[in-house]
Amino acid sequence: MVARNSYRLVHNRLNLRQSPPAFTKTFAHLMTDESPAINQLLKNLDHAMIADRHKLRRQLHELRKKPDDAKLAAWAERVQASCAQVTARAASVPLIRYDENLPIAAKRDEIKAALLKHQVLILAGETGSGKTTQLPKICLEIGRGQHGLIGHTQPRRIAARSVASRVAEELGTPLGALVGYQVRFEDQSDSNTLIKLMTDGILLAETQHDRYLERYDTIIVDEAHERSLNIDFLLGYLKILLPRRPDLKVIITSATIDLERFSKHFNDAPIVEVSGRTFPVETWYRPLTSEQDEEGNSVEEDLSVDQAIIATLDEIAAHERSERKSPGDVLVFLPGEREIRDAAEMLRKAQLKHTEILPLYARLSPAEQQRIFQSHPGRRVVLATNVAETSLTVPGIRYVIDSGTARISRYSYRAKVQRLPIEAISQASANQRKGRCGRVEPGICVRLYAEEDFNGRPEFTDPEILRTNLAAVILQMLHLRLGEITAFPFIEPPDGKAITDGFNLLQELSAVNRENQLTPLGRQLARLPVDPRMGRMLLEAAKLGSLQEVLIVASAMSVQDPRERPPERQQAADQAHAQWKDVDSDFAALINVWRGFEEQRQALTASPLRNWCRKNFLNYLRLREWRDSHRQLSLICRDMQLSVNKEPADYPKLHKAVLSGLLSQIGQKTEDGDYLGARQRRFWIHPSSGLGKKRPQWLMTAELVETTKLYARMVAKIEPDWIEPLAGHLIKKNYFEPHWEKKRGQVVAYEQITLYGLIVVGRRAVHYGPIDPVLSRELFIREGLVRGEIQSRAKCLSANAKLLEQLDELEAKARRRDILADEETLYAFYDARLPAEIHQTATFDSWYRVNSQKDPQLLIMREEDVLAREATEITAKHYPNTLHLGDLTLELSYHFEPNHPRDGVTVKVPAPLLPVLPPERLEWLVPGMIEAKCIALVRSLPKALRKNFVPVPDFVKAALQRMTFAEGSLPQALGRELLRMTGARVTDEAWAEAAQQVENHLKMNLEIVDGDGKFLGEGRDLAELTARFAQASQAALAVPQTAKSQQPVEAKVFAPVAEKTQQKIAGLSMTVYPALVEEGNTVKEGRFSTPAEAEYQHRRALQRLLMQQLAEPAKFLRSKLPGQTELGLLYRELGRVESLVEDILLASLDSCILEGEATLPRDGAGLASLAERKRGALTEHAEKLAKLTLDILKLWHGLQKRFKGKIDLAQAVALNDIKQQLSHLVYPGFVRETPAQWLKELPRYLKAIEMRLEKLPGQVQKDRVWSAELAGLWAQYQARAAKHAQEGKRDPQLELYRWWLEEYRVSLFGQQLGTKVPISDKRLSKQWSLVDA
Repeated sequence: MVARNSYRLVHNRLNLRQSPPAFTKTFAHLMTDESPAINQLLKNLDHAMIADRHKLRRQLHELRKKPDDAKLAAWAERVQASCAQVTARAASVPLIRYDENLPIAAKRDEIKAALLKHQVLILAGETGSGKTTQLPKICLEIGRGQHGLIGHTQPRRIAARSVASRVAEELGTPLGALVGYQVRFEDQSDSNTLIKLMTDGILLAETQHDRYLERYDTIIVDEAHERSLNIDFLLGYLKILLPRRPDLKVIITSATIDLERFSKHFNDAPIVEVSGRTFPVETWYRPLTSEQDEEGNSVEEDLSVDQAIIATLDEIAAHERSERKSPGDVLVFLPGEREIRDAAEMLRKAQLKHTEILPLYARLSPAEQQRIFQSHPGRRVVLATNVAETSLTVPGIRYVIDSGTARISRYSYRAKVQRLPIEAISQASANQRKGRCGRVEPGICVRLYAEEDFNGRPEFTDPEILRTNLAAVILQMLHLRLGEITAFPFIEPPDGKAITDGFNLLQELSAVNRENQLTPLGRQLARLPVDPRMGRMLLEAAKLGSLQEVLIVASAMSVQDPRERPPERQQAADQAHAQWKDVDSDFAALINVWRGFEEQRQALTASPLRNWCRKNFLNYLRLREWRDSHRQLSLICRDMQLSVNKEPADYPKLHKAVLSGLLSQIGQKTEDGDYLGARQRRFWIHPSSGLGKKRPQWLMTAELVETTKLYARMVAKIEPDWIEPLAGHLIKKNYFEPHWEKKRGQVVAYEQITLYGLIVVGRRAVHYGPIDPVLSRELFIREGLVRGEIQSRAKCLSANAKLLEQLDELEAKARRRDILADEETLYAFYDARLPAEIHQTATFDSWYRVNSQKDPQLLIMREEDVLAREATEITAKHYPNTLHLGDLTLELSYHFEPNHPRDGVTVKVPAPLLPVLPPERLEWLVPGMIEAKCIALVRSLPKALRKNFVPVPDFVKAALQRMTFAEGSLPQALGRELLRMTGARVTDEAWAEAAQQVENHLKMNLEIVDGDGKFLGEGRDLAELTARFAQASQAALAVPQTAKSQQPVEAKVFAPVAEKTQQKIAGLSMTVYPALVEEGNTVKEGRFSTPAEAEYQHRRALQRLLMQQLAEPAKFLRSKLPGQTELGLLYRELGRVESLVEDILLASLDSCILEGEATLPRDGAGLASLAERKRGALTEHAEKLAKLTLDILKLWHGLQKRFKGKIDLAQAVALNDIKQQLSHLVYPGFVRETPAQWLKELPRYLKAIEMRLEKLPGQVQKDRVWSAELAGLWAQYQARAAKHAQEGKRDPQLELYRWWLEEYRVSLFGQQLGTKVPISDKRLSKQWSLVDA
């Protein structure tokens, strides 16, 4: 009884007749009563608005569990309000009238019956059937629209507005009240609206916050045959939704295309077909291909499309004349804008009478599009793209010319670009085109292709879902949790490649992870009603502080470009737009346009603003749409709490944000001038871009579109180092050449970073440890620890290095690699003791510091760890570490590495020691190597000699037992012993030749260092090294730099100069020889490595000091020296007379004062005393020497004259020899350089030359033989003199030999003059043997 009464009370309450307290009280009892009454109450909720039912039902279930009087009362109020709203909506339905002339009126009852019986209805009707405007009225008539809205979708915004206004007009209500509409940026509907017109995109957007579309009780999807991406997704979504919303009615309207597919999709939903108001249309087929007669001869040539259009227009005109009809309008379908412009130009040139040519394509301004709707006289030829197939109805068309092609947008999953190829259209599209005529009277459709071609074409155009990127659809599906995309009931499911490609793009944008699950960033992206790429840019911009600018860019890219370029005024448009161009970025140019427009918008009123837009070729309506889009995005960003930057963003911040959405659309300039992009695509910058001429090295592009080429539209310059931080989840890293770097203390590899195959970073050094710890540890042990390439203070490393050096030296001495264990043993030692995670110096040091405190012997090697065998044969006696030369001890080191510069034994020699180093001692090397060297020497002898000493090792061993080590020359000592044993003599020349052939490691290597021990160079040729480092040798011997040493030496007061002293050079205490040295006109103290060089330099310096001391006599002699004028004339070819006089004075001082002294003075007092004692004879000496010099120069001058004039070629050899002889006798400075005893012989030598010249014509052949002999002797002398000069030697025997050569010349050419000493070639040879080597 209680239950029945309670039910009645609640029921009455819902019928608005019961007071709330009574209802609440009764309801409290009901909550504890039987469930059938609850179920009845729940059923009665069906009288509420559908949008409220779910919430009310949930609240009722909660109240059943926890009764609460206050909440019950509130709930009842809400139920009452919702039911009242339903009642009010039902009462607001106006009187519905139908136009009986419309074909749909006849089917009204059939449609009502089908709707009442079925949840889904497929309504097929041609244009003009009235289905679009009448269907909402039929739904109202059967009670739909009361519990929710009647949602009516249109593919285009313009259609949504116009249909809403027509339905409102037919119902007699104002637009925006009972009939409203919602399109992007505009919502003209309220809570009382019954019928809501909208684009399919708006309905899809509503699914985000109204998953079950509970605001609607009926949904009409109009123009479903267009199969746009939105429509296909909507139809799949509705299929999932219908079982969960049994109260929802769905009507799908379509042209009579593929109706069965729609019906099957909705479980065999009924189909109602409504005919259109059309007239018959005749079809003519006029293919472009040539025609042939029976014999195969061409009757008609192939026509171009433009020619075919003109021919067809002529045929239509002829047809009209025959039918006596007035000219009718023609609609021509062409694939694209370029084709339309070309055709328009050709038709205008054809000058067709009374014919107006009108282009029609989507990018034309609304004003230009409007021209087709205006009245006109004569014929109009409208040239249109497929925009006129369905989107736009061109009125009054009598004829259609169909080229049979269109640009179809197709997305290439392989190339990842949107292509716009020109393709043959499907039969359905061809029929749509045909249906554009026959609206006002019977029409004709002329197809510029064959009927067989038409019949062979596909029945339907591929729906958009099969030819576009699915990223946006997938993102919404994931956000709405609609399950697997493969399980989603699309009418035509996309293939796996398309789905994978969509997910790949979402992964690129970080919207999904590698498991294809939505990320937090992906959830944010799904809330933004823009392309996912644009959304990604907005989110990144908020992070970087450039959202203000990216909002402008993203909103611009979601509407049509407001910059217009009318074909006839392109240049003017480009000039007007140039003010906003940016040389580096088309995106920045968009921002410039925006700011330019905003500036004018603030300054101008409506009419001047429109004029400004017109003047600057900007479309005002598109600019307004851009602002609407910007406002909508700004509001959404505000709702999402994305912060907008107050200060303008710089170039990097803006473009990094844009780049985040275009990571797969970057490119690097190639040598050919095009760009290499992701996945090895080559593309070009579109000519419309502001960057066409500049062509940056790296760029990004908003879109890649393939027409005649693959073009990048909307591009900007980027820096390659921006890419990696943004594309961290996409880049691929390759590592190559891992190697140990001592300085870094790490294993380093070169990293190559690629993004979709494009090399972003070519070669960058990175720490390889974290990447491959195992290999890094191995390299660390091998290179760092085993080979010692490590900078570490760990005690174990220095201890181990010392041990290994000792063992390595043993191997170098033994010249065998079998003492020290190999690298693998050393590696194993460290590998067994080192933790697995250590692969760099820093971690090794910290680990060792801690653990070595516990174990001091940690990682320290013992000999048994690293020895392969005992090396008892290596003793200090056989392989000493030092070489003793008199008081000097030189350091020896050993190296074993064939062909290495230091292979063998090396002695460290300070450069000043080179001149005094005994070459014979170096030949002996060290005792441990002498046997190998002797064997090598004997084996290098010619075979004729070598055969006497076989077996060589036995003879060498026997010889060495009787030889004293390092005594004399090694080859000579060995030769003596071999001669004693065999009687076979080996000449010095044979030994010298054998020594040259001995391997380098058996010759002493000399390491040359300077005074501070710094390495200068090395080699095995002592003479060559002495010459090469002569300057360094002298520099090392220089007197230590002090203020005193820098002062010139004063003649009378200079301090005593020691004959020899010890000097520390490169750590060695070495004997050096101090002496005074002449530097120009001054004298300073110097040091030399040989006493002979020191004495020579000291004597010349004393001459200069004597000149200073005896300044008065010298001054007198300079002016009064006899024959100065004549001397000057004769000497002028060689130099100035002043320098000659100077030389005469210096030479006179030497012969007068220094000559004959046993020891030269070494202090100022001694020199002054000597000068005073001998100065009296100076004038006599000087005058005598001046007279001698004059005689020499006279003879020399006479000889010089002999060389002038013609020369007999037969005498050329002799004359060359004489010239060379003269150049070494008389030359600048010869008076002082030539020893006094030989200077006085010069006149005789010159006279001998005169005699030789007189005899020459009669003994040319004999002279030539002597010349050759003398040239050989002179060359021998010169080579030895040069060698001695490098070694710092002053050998008197070599000097004597030099002047004996002159005596020998006298004996050959001027015997009458006599020689100073008996001379012959044998005596010369004997003298040569006395010369130092």
